[in-house]
Amino acid sequence: MSESETIAMGRRVRVNALAEAIKDTLKEYADVSAEKVKTAVKEAGKTVKKEIEMSAPKDSGDYSRSWAIKNVKETSNSLEVSVHSKSHYQLAHLLEFGHAKRGGGRVSGKVHIASAEAKGIEQFEDDIEKALKG
Repeated sequence: MSESETIAMGRRVRVNALAEAIKDTLKEYADVSAEKVKTAVKEAGKTVKKEIEMSAPKDSGDYSRSWAIKNVKETSNSLEVSVHSKSHYQLAHLLEFGHAKRGGGRVSGKVHIASAEAKGIEQFEDDIEKALKG
């Protein structure tokens, strides 16, 4: 190894090319990290959907089966998903928070969306931590 060479990231690199080698390695790490984050987002979305389906109020079961995951926005390094009720979206807030009855009185809400969201966030944070450490 000559004076004008050094070892960077397990390979020989000329000193004048060291900055470029570091930049390339950091870009590669960023790309791998972005894919891991996207995977964690998808898994968290699946968890939220599953939790809502399990804990949603069930009369006929149509409401709990109406939940879906939709990719809202995806770029090369980010992903945004939405978990929503496809056909019973008008009922979601009424069932979550309760509502007034026509003849007077109230129907109490059954918290099922907020608890699923909290579980999804917790799973997402755990997955990100594991992915970026490993």
